[in-house]
This record gives sequence, C-alpha cells and structure tokens, in this order.
Amino acid sequence: MTSTTSTSREATTIRLVDHLAAELAKAGVTHVFGVGGANIEDLYDAVHRCGAVRGVVAKHEFSAVTMADGYARTTGRIGVVAATSGGGAMNLVPGLAEAHASRVPVLALVGQPPTCQEGHGAFQDSSGRAGSFDAREVFAPVSRFCARVDDADSLTELLPRAVAAAQTEPRGPAVLLLPKDVQQAQIRVPGQGAAPTACAPTAPAARLDTAALTTVSDTLRRAGRVLVIAGEGLAAADARTELAELARRLGAWVAVTPDAKDVFDNRDPRFAGVAGVMGHANVEECLWRADVCLLAGTRLPLLASGGLERPLATTDVVCLGPEPPFVGGITLSGNLRDALRAVNARLPPRPRPCPPHAGPLPTTLPSPPSRARGRTVPYVQAVAAVEAALPQDAHVFVDAGNAGASAVHLLPAPRRGRFVVAVGMGGMGYTFGAGIGAALATGRRTYVLAGDGAFFMHGMEVHTAVQYTAPVTFVIFNNNAHAMCALREEFFQGGVRDDDLFAPADLAAAAAAAFPSLEATRAGDAAQLRTALLHGNASGGPAFVAVDCDPREIPPFLPFRRFADITEQTNGTENKESSDERGAFHVG
Repeated sequence: MTSTTSTSREATTIRLVDHLAAELAKAGVTHVFGVGGANIEDLYDAVHRCGAVRGVVAKHEFSAVTMADGYARTTGRIGVVAATSGGGAMNLVPGLAEAHASRVPVLALVGQPPTCQEGHGAFQDSSGRAGSFDAREVFAPVSRFCARVDDADSLTELLPRAVAAAQTEPRGPAVLLLPKDVQQAQIRVPGQGAAPTACAPTAPAARLDTAALTTVSDTLRRAGRVLVIAGEGLAAADARTELAELARRLGAWVAVTPDAKDVFDNRDPRFAGVAGVMGHANVEECLWRADVCLLAGTRLPLLASGGLERPLATTDVVCLGPEPPFVGGITLSGNLRDALRAVNARLPPRPRPCPPHAGPLPTTLPSPPSRARGRTVPYVQAVAAVEAALPQDAHVFVDAGNAGASAVHLLPAPRRGRFVVAVGMGGMGYTFGAGIGAALATGRRTYVLAGDGAFFMHGMEVHTAVQYTAPVTFVIFNNNAHAMCALREEFFQGGVRDDDLFAPADLAAAAAAAFPSLEATRAGDAAQLRTALLHGNASGGPAFVAVDCDPREIPPFLPFRRFADITEQTNGTENKESSDERGAFHVG
C-alpha cells in the first residue's frame, strides 16, 4: 500500500480497496463474508491490512450471502459479502434474492476482470461487451441498487449511495461491481483532521401522513376487540417495546407471522400464536372474534395468511409499515417505530383487559406406521428437547421443510434472541451460513434447526463454524428424505416416488469423522437430544446433534392437516381438493 501525506489535513493517496475497507469499518461493519478469487483478492488483502474488519471465508458464495444476512438480522447493521467474478458472482444470486424478498440490508462487493480485458474474451467476463452477459442485468432484479465502479474516484459517490439504498425502506441488497484494476487504483481521500465522511448519509425520516394516522387511531379506539398480527418488520425496526405498549393499551391479542416469532413474548397471555400455514388454529378463532385486524411490520403474504382468508374478508384491516399489505385495508406508511409511537400517543393510556382466548395450543396429528429403520423421535418430542435446552439469549435459525414447519409451530422463541425463518425465498440450507454469521457477529449461542436435505445442500459450512470457533449448535432432524416433497407426492399425486427417499445416513458419525474437534452426537431419544444440546451450550464452539425422525410423520402444515381431515371424514375416498390449493403452499 502506498501513501503520501504532507500535513494531517491534506489528502492522502491510497488504494481504492484500502479506502473501501476503512469506510466499512467507519460504518460499524465488523465482518466481511465471502469466498476468495483472483478478481477479489485485493479487497481481502485490504481487509486483512485494515485490522478493524474480520474477513470470514465461507465454503460457498450462497452461504457467504446468508452469513451476511444473518449478521444483518441479528445486529441491525448492514451485512457485507465479497465474491469474485464468474461462477462466484453467480452463486450470490439466490442469497441476494432471499435478502431482497425479506428486506434485509446486504452489501455485495463483486470482483470483475480488469477493464482492459473486457470484450476481448477475458476469463469470466460479464461486462456485456462482445457477446458476454452483463452482470448488472443479472443483479439488478435482486438488488435495490446495482452499479459498476468504472473508475476509482466514482467510489466516493457510489459507496454511500449503495449503503443508503440497502438501508432505506424497503431495505434490501446493494451491489457494487469492482473491476480488478479499479480495486488496485489509487484514490485521494481526506487526510486526518479533515471533515469526516459518512459511508451512508442519514436520510431524514419521512413524515407520517396525518390523515392516515387519524383514521387508524380512530378505528382502533372504536374497536372492541383487536387482533394484531406482527411481522419481521418489527424486529428490523427494533420496535418490540412499542408493539407491547400498543397491545397493552388496546387489550389486543397478538399473533406473529412465521418469520417473526421473536417480536412478541410467546409466553405472554396476549399471545395468540403463529398465523398462517405453519401456525395455530387459535389465530383464526381470534380473527373471527375481532372487530379490527392490525398488521404491524408485515404485508401478510400467503404463508402468513393461509387459513385466514374467510375471516379476513369480513374484518376491517389496518396496516402499519412502509409497504401496503397484500390483503388490502387502511395503511399508515412510513417508519414503523414512529408509526407505533404516534398511534400509541393517540390511544387512551389506561390498558384495556385482554379478552380470554385459547392460546397457541400445539397441533399434533397421528402418523402412519413408521417407514424409518430403527427408532425415530417424533417432532413434538424433539422440539420439546430443544426448548428445554435453548438459552433464552440464543438466536434460532429455522430451515425449510417438515423440520422447519414443526419448529415454527412448536418452539417458543427465546426471550432475548432472534427467531429467524427465511420465508422470502425459502431456500433450503439458508440456516447454515446465516447461523454462523449471527454467531460470529454477536458471540451468542446460535441454534440451526434443519433437515437432512438442507444439510446435504450446504451443511459443509459446519467446517466454517469449526474453523472460526463459532458458537453454533447444528440440530439435524434426519428423516432420510425430502420428506415434505414425499408427503406431497403421497397426499396429492397418488404415491411416493423413490427419488425423494434417501439411503440411510449417519450424519453425526460423518461429521465426527470429518471434523475431529467437533462435538458430534447421534441422539437416540429426546432425553439424549436434550443432554447433547446442554453439553453443546457449555462449550465455546460449535456442536452437532443429529436425531432420527420419521419421513411419514405429518408436520403441522395446513395443506397436510386439511388433507388428513378430509381423508378421515371421507374414510379413504378420493380427495377433491383443487390443484390450485394443493400447490399454493409448497415449502421446501
């Protein structure tokens, strides 16, 4: 790194990547996740030299994005991922799509071949010249901002714009394409003592619409019974306190969307349960009884509204959040925490009593005779063992499939940690990287709850947890199948195909053999599972526990519950459910 300085206030000349690393550190970024390569190696060199930001090397770029995603969801800061050109860059797309759909602020720094090689058959050329594809056209649909840094001086404008775009509602990814020669180029930056520069200027908060605020407040004041359905936006806005105060003043029941179990105390008497296809029947009952349904921090997508269509059609809906809901209603847009505070200020301070309700009683269904070899542990028992061992300040990351549906339905969120489900894209294997990113960012014990299908996709990130001594406990519900797909085949397509049933695998033995320092256990029953989890809690690094489950166990998932109910009522006659309904809620 070369630099020239005359006085403390004069400009300094440094490499662009060194300036970039320093700006990230100033913005509070503590980790950069990614996978190296020739066209991003200079940035990794700068991060190493900087010392204030830790570079974390993942095994796959998808997992690197999810590490940045988990980092952002648990810290409230922007997550940063760096990848090289070509296949490395393309591997970022599904992870950025999840962050885009779930409104997670992520900055992707993507290396590109040197500019002098563009259009000349350069290896991994994605400039759009001479028949190559244009990386900007690939990343634009999955980002809030995408730009190519064509020269060093333009970074001083583009970096603040990218970070601001990622953190401005609706939040999401921003992408900067960095040619290798531009990364190495010299850039003049203000010297010490000069006016500080901000990585992203703070945008003034948009004013709340007074007429909408009055309408919403008056509607809530007049309502006798209110059901609040709270979403992940509450966590992103750090507005849990305001939500609790709103529920207190309204005497409201509070339900949560599947990706937002941690935004309201699951043990509070007001807690009605989880809304939607992985949720609790009590939410529907409360909605039938409510005069108003208040959506806070959620647009109520199909996974959260499944099963609630009929009562929603007859109930007044109001929504607080930056985007309008999918189900219509009155919307007070703008900053969610500001909106909650403004509504609270217009409500009578004396709390209303909360009407009685049934509570989020777990739903269990009888399973067909086991097809698994040896003993298996029912999901309700396995999740209860996790609940008994889970620290209340831990983070929980739940993957897709039967295991995910069971955890969303049955596991109360920790009182002081995140409970994250990636329902934006629902990509299997998301949790392995995301849990590692969260654990490294916060230092807290983080639980990853995933099935064996998700493990086979991205479970080798366990190596990253071992490499960096991340306090992650991987809990693998192993049913030797893509079980949700197999159940769909059995219920809706007339029989299970062999391709979704796997040859049995001892995942704990495999992990122990691959990583000798890893605590790896195969739990034969719920008691062994709880003991292994408690042992993992006491360790400073990662732990791995696999528990055998039955691929034919019916999870608490609405389409399966409906099918089982119809089958029971018709005593085995043909299911008349429409093909549209069968395909509406395919998760994992």
